[in-house]
Amino acid sequence: MGISVERFGLNAHGGSVEKYTLTNKSGASVSLLTYGGVIQAICVPDKNGRLSDVCLGFDNMETYLAPNGSMGAFIGRYGNRIDYARFTLDGHEYRLRANMGESHLHGGPLGFQTYTMQAEAREDNGIDHVKMSMYSPDGDECYPGSLDVSVIYSFDDNMNLSIRYEAHTDSVTILNLTNHCYFNLAGQDFGPIDNHLITIPADCVTRINERVVPTGDFFPVAGTPLDLRHPKRMGDGLKEGEGCQQMVLGSGYDHNYVLNKAFGMGLCAVVEEPVTGRVMEVITDQPGLQFYSGNHMNLKGKGKGGADYLWRNAFCLETQRFPDSPNHLHFPSTVLRKGELFTSVTIYAFRTRG
Repeated sequence: MGISVERFGLNAHGGSVEKYTLTNKSGASVSLLTYGGVIQAICVPDKNGRLSDVCLGFDNMETYLAPNGSMGAFIGRYGNRIDYARFTLDGHEYRLRANMGESHLHGGPLGFQTYTMQAEAREDNGIDHVKMSMYSPDGDECYPGSLDVSVIYSFDDNMNLSIRYEAHTDSVTILNLTNHCYFNLAGQDFGPIDNHLITIPADCVTRINERVVPTGDFFPVAGTPLDLRHPKRMGDGLKEGEGCQQMVLGSGYDHNYVLNKAFGMGLCAVVEEPVTGRVMEVITDQPGLQFYSGNHMNLKGKGKGGADYLWRNAFCLETQRFPDSPNHLHFPSTVLRKGELFTSVTIYAFRTRG
């Protein structure tokens, strides 16, 4: 195991951004940026032991500072959408900044993905950790309460990338933290994700409207291309989705899966790329999982090594509470109060098969 650090570039204010790389005994590695807590690279072996980077990202800060779909970033205060950019908490209405039509997305235009964080690296019992911390003041992106937030990334010899979130506030607020890593298990520069097989143990998704925001109802997946309870080839599901109104509204897969396991640590997704034999298992204590099939990607020649990141060249699996939860009281609560400690853990476990 080993941790290296190097300067990656400058943020929008001229401050230094560092890259931390965690390398295990087999040579597999994970690279992280202090800017936005970004996962910049994940290099893991295929079934023949060949290492490839399966995480989309960029070689320079200029591209991270430009619009890029929050690629690889730590997302907060609120991952996913809040309808009409407003919510009511303890009888007071808060109005956020809209940055996705009339909705508020991923914490707003200056969400946590734009912060440069303080990093601390350590090794503990053979596992490398990097803890990144930040402070979000009261009124940040119009949210109430100040927050002390940290995200701890760990990578071990068994190819487990663990992400632990922690936060506490000085006043009541809402919070929904996640990571927005874009994956392609054939390699970050491979292209279409059609050949990937995906399984998500969920009987329903939160039904969406024309703004891709939950209506408050649940949509049973049985008999639809949203049914991923058994392995489905992504390309087949996307083709079938052209006749499914819920998928037409999402322009493909862009849905919050209501996990059968609910809260408590458990398996929430398995993705396999049959040619390379790479398998990724996603384990979390959160009740929801956003599966996004890269429906709006359009970054020609801007990826690592000049790669094209185009339509459906990657997928995201974002562990979370539900989108727009503050406006649907029957959804899992996202309220955090003074004196409470928010914690959450997600593990991306990389395996091989074949």
